[in-house]
Parts: sequence; structure tokens; C-alpha cells
Amino acid sequence: MNQIDTGKFIASCRKEKGLTQAQLAEKLNITDRAVSKWETGKCMPDSSIMLELCNILDVTVNELLSGERIEMNNYEEKVSENLIELKRKDENNMNKNTIISIIYTITMVIGILVCCICDVAISGTLTWSLITLSSILITWIASFPVILLGKKGVLVAMVAISILILPFMYILSILIKVNEVFNIGAIMSIYTLVFLWIIYILYYRFKERKLLATGITFLFAIPFTLLINITLSKLIGEPVIDVWDILSVFILLIVSVAFIIGDYARKKGFVR
Repeated sequence: MNQIDTGKFIASCRKEKGLTQAQLAEKLNITDRAVSKWETGKCMPDSSIMLELCNILDVTVNELLSGERIEMNNYEEKVSENLIELKRKDENNMNKNTIISIIYTITMVIGILVCCICDVAISGTLTWSLITLSSILITWIASFPVILLGKKGVLVAMVAISILILPFMYILSILIKVNEVFNIGAIMSIYTLVFLWIIYILYYRFKERKLLATGITFLFAIPFTLLINITLSKLIGEPVIDVWDILSVFILLIVSVAFIIGDYARKKGFVR
């Protein structure tokens, strides 16, 4: 299995069907830039659209991965070769990610130990280092799945953050003895979690159209900004809207429109 061979095969089959890159991209609801990357061997089609791509090109998944038409007498052999190659790639990626994860964990542990030792040496007991300990711990729990599993770990990280953020805010408020940290922080955390889940869903839904996902994200940031301002106004008496908020909303709107227009232009083949 070779990305370059697969890319050339996709290009050949596309031309046989009389399709341009833009037309193939439109059928798959992706950008022609993604098709171009496949055909130049820079990346492979995502598994979520591979079957649909094969149906359009009238090839099998095995032929797509092999980068060539396969005779029936060689079909089973090619299936085995492709499966072995995919497994080997997964194992290599996992081994690399495991090493990075171990180094990352050791670094975190060293950071915790240094803070605790310094705290005990200065204060005679654990005081401010407990804040560092809890902060590093929740950071590690949230980031470790992504480092170890890559994109597959994002969902695990999101679930972990959703479960742990409120207990973390409560513990933090106890450690620094300020109730407002939890009272205000909990509400802000819930808003932030909702926003993060919207971003996750957007990028999952439009995984081949990241410009569109980014544009919609900036668009959603506008009502969330207003929601946060209204909440803070009621909790601590801050003004709901000032000149900087108006400027921020205006900038978010411009950036959002720019990304959406960019996605439209790329999908239609006006830009690459």
C-alpha cells in the first residue's frame, strides 16, 4: 500500500469517469483541495468517505488501497497485504505516541515533585503546591488521551474535561479559600464546555471542510460572548456591553464571514 500509487489511481479513475477534481469533491461534499492532496500522495481519503469514493469511481476498497486494478486470482493476497500494512502503520504510530506519552508524563511528574519540594522547603508543608498539583493533574488527564491516541483521543479528552472541570473548580475554591472561584467559575465552565462540544461536533461533521467549521465556530462565539457578558453583569456588576465588546463582535463576524467565503471559494474551485 503506497499513498502515491493510490493517489495516481484515484486520478486515473476520476479521469476515466470524466470528472474534474471539483466535481468529485462536490459529490463527496468536500473541497477539491482534499482531492488534490489524495492525488498527489500527500494523504489518504478519510475512512468515513472511502466507501462512497469507491462507489463513485467504481472500484473496491482493496483496489483503492492497492493503487491498481486487481485480478480475482490475486484478490485475497492483496487484501492480506493491505491489512498487514495498515496494522503495521497503526503499530508504528502507537509506539511513537507511547514514547511521547511516557516522556510527557515523566515531565509532569517532575514538575509536581519540584513544586512540592520547594513548597515544603519554604513553608514546611504543602500549601500553594496543592494548587499546582491539581492543575497539572487535570491538564494531564485532559491531554494524555490526545497525545497517546491522536485524533481518536479527542473525544476521550472532551469527556474527561466535562466530568472533571466542576470538581476541579470546587477544589480550587477550597484551596485558595475564595468561594467566588467556584460560584462564578462553575457557570463559566459550563458555558465553555457547551461551546467546546459545539466546536467538536462542527469539526467532526465538516472534517473535510475545516474552513467552514472554523467560520461557524467564530459565528457561534458571538452569542457566547454576549451570554458570558450578561452572566458576569448579573454576578459581579460588570457592564453588559462596552466599546470593546462591540469591537470584538464586529471582528468575530468579519472573520467568520471570511472563512465561510473561503470555504465556498475553495469548494467551487476558485482557490486551491
